[in-house]
Amino acid sequence: MAPQPLTEVEIAESLSGLPGWTFQAGRLVRSYGLSSHLAAVSLLVHVATIQEELNHHADLTVTYDRLGIAVHTHSVGGKVTELDVQLARRIDEVAPAHGAS
Repeated sequence: MAPQPLTEVEIAESLSGLPGWTFQAGRLVRSYGLSSHLAAVSLLVHVATIQEELNHHADLTVTYDRLGIAVHTHSVGGKVTELDVQLARRIDEVAPAHGAS
């Protein structure tokens, strides 16, 4: 079954369990601060591995010691779905091991 877009209420409920994540321009967005450029790239590689496991990919941006993430589901017209929430949760699970804040 294809993913379904979440309602604004469902997005807000999901964000209540995802500290630091926001809903901006139709995407779930988060920026992680890290101790160095290498730490930011290390987290990026870990996130890329999770994305491959889920077959769901975010836009990732490294700016020295920060990793920016923006995600939505292309197959439903760029709307936020449960796939995006699942990816955000998985990222939040691994980010602390990289020293992300």
